[in-house]
Amino acid sequence: MKKILVLSALMLGSALSPAFAGSGPIKIVLPEEADLLEPCMATRSNIGRIIMQNVSETLTELDVRGDKGVMPRLAEKWEQNEDGSWRFHLRQGVKFSDGSGFDAKDVKHSFERIMSDKISCEARRYFGGMTVTPQVVDDYTIDLKAEPLQPILPLLMSLVTIVPEETPFEFVREPVGTGPYKLTDWTPGQQIVLTGRDDYWGEKPEVTEATYLFRADPSVRAAMVQTGEADLSPSISQLEATNPATDFSYLDSETVYLRIDHNIEPLSDVRVRRALNLAIDREAFLGTLLPEGALLATAIVPPPTLGWNPDVKVHPFDPEGAKKLLEEAKADGVKVDTPITIIARSANFPNVTEIMEAIQAQLQDVGFQVELKFVEVAEHEQYYSKPFKEGRGPQLVAAMHDNSKGDPSFSMFFKYASEGTQSGFSDPKVDDLITRASAAVGDERANLWKEVIAYVHDEVVADVLLFHMVGFSRVSERLDFKPTMATNSTLQLSEIKIK
Repeated sequence: MKKILVLSALMLGSALSPAFAGSGPIKIVLPEEADLLEPCMATRSNIGRIIMQNVSETLTELDVRGDKGVMPRLAEKWEQNEDGSWRFHLRQGVKFSDGSGFDAKDVKHSFERIMSDKISCEARRYFGGMTVTPQVVDDYTIDLKAEPLQPILPLLMSLVTIVPEETPFEFVREPVGTGPYKLTDWTPGQQIVLTGRDDYWGEKPEVTEATYLFRADPSVRAAMVQTGEADLSPSISQLEATNPATDFSYLDSETVYLRIDHNIEPLSDVRVRRALNLAIDREAFLGTLLPEGALLATAIVPPPTLGWNPDVKVHPFDPEGAKKLLEEAKADGVKVDTPITIIARSANFPNVTEIMEAIQAQLQDVGFQVELKFVEVAEHEQYYSKPFKEGRGPQLVAAMHDNSKGDPSFSMFFKYASEGTQSGFSDPKVDDLITRASAAVGDERANLWKEVIAYVHDEVVADVLLFHMVGFSRVSERLDFKPTMATNSTLQLSEIKIK
């Protein structure tokens, strides 16, 4: 009887398309619930992990598993025109999940929507300091001209999610995309379900359906995979990563830091900003609340990003030096006793609560008056991005910034330029350096980025840089999947195989 059953199964399998071999639904448990599923917000990690390249696709994508660089997605190829603009040749025969066809007008609309003042799109920040004009050449060809010229524009387009031309200039609740999945259920507080599309233009993934669950506690997430309640948790803590058969560490592209608001006293005084940096014992976190493999940060981008500067050194732990700086500032009339609030994002990463409480205590030890406030992701964005609230007190916004693209241009303008959406200061020299670096190529580009990194760290003391992170995932043994440096922000279901 057993032989007959096996033979029947083999015959059935041979009658199906190879794409269905090992296929089926999976469950993924994440640390943060998505407050939105708006495509133009997919560069935010809690949204991108769900819809980026699953529901909403981009013209290009960066190969994070190999060395292919920028790869085609909805654009099959591209080249630079004589005037410096970029021409993208689009894939034909692609349909959105609502059945409408994809063409150059959708690309033009998607880009204009992201850049519009009518809607506050996360992806817009990556195009700061430039003007990009899309021009439709024909149904499947579009030119993008940037002022100043942008040599990495094809890479920048890996962040622009494409929506139908009819999509309004307002946030949508049910995203319509060209990806291999469509949204079939969103029950706030419980789950989100993506279901595979039969009419997807590309190869059909093995995952036929993905259910996303949300649990803030990393030990709970790890236990859910262990017991079979979930199949994958892309983020667990080092403490739970004890099973080599299911638990994997990966180089993370995230940098943890405290953004300093230079506009408010006493943080407007550089001596106070230096004291903040000297007061924190970064080394003490390694191997305790953070994995030993985490790196101490000297830049908002991780090594080996282009222009990463090895000559910039981590601020030493010097509590006596911090106290001395505060005394000097106080003697000059700076109100160093003003309470400062650290605003952190709940469940942002494993042990975030314990880490921020320890930093609060270290700052208090040298004389700072520090309060700690935890908020959910939607409220955190109100403190993190402009326009900043009028009448606010001095603030340190704890955040984790992702740059897995290999170039500082994905960080520097919106983090440090005067008009940057998350910049806490204004410095003409920084603005000039960022403008010149963004337009440069080769060694000149790398050297200018090195200069930016050194200047904002050593002279401006722009923020309190803390750690480049190491991530840990738990993957069910029924899956074939290894995390990459992009896993915390993008989790492509098509990369997950079912054994």
